[in-house]
Amino acid sequence: MSLHIIIDGYNLIRASNKLSEIDMCDITRGRDVLIDMLAAYKKIKHHKITVVFDGTNAHPFSTCNDQQKGIRIKFSVQGELADSVIKKMSQIDREKALIVSSDKEIIDFCMSMGSAVIGSLEFEEKLFMASYLMEKGMEENHEDKKNWDFTTKKKGPKHRLSKKKRKNILKVKKL
Repeated sequence: MSLHIIIDGYNLIRASNKLSEIDMCDITRGRDVLIDMLAAYKKIKHHKITVVFDGTNAHPFSTCNDQQKGIRIKFSVQGELADSVIKKMSQIDREKALIVSSDKEIIDFCMSMGSAVIGSLEFEEKLFMASYLMEKGMEENHEDKKNWDFTTKKKGPKHRLSKKKRKNILKVKKL
């Protein structure tokens, strides 16, 4: 099952210390830096990524749907909020979607649709780690996973989390 990461663009930019400083100086530069970070992340993880921005701050020549560096960029139409676009996408993708936002209303709605959710700051840490790995020329090593030792010893708590919470944790681990 492929993972579709749907990002509340301005929510992530404004939650980030680094990106919010850039955004205060030039809003388009803030979007461009975010897209560059996402492109570096995509080179390592290969997930489908869509960033949703409010259309009121969009460049006049930008279209509602655009693609840069393999990242799909979506602006809401005039009079529509990015929140409603994200909710619609969550309804369509359901459990295939992982939503990146710190907006409680979006989180609650998307979780009710079966989508996994991660906070903006937590996802930002994963972006910085990806850019760090790209700088160092390292990529995730899948060979280490092959060398695990099999054991029947039980670990962890006796009671399982709910199925919804377990699915959410599995999707976040894929990041």
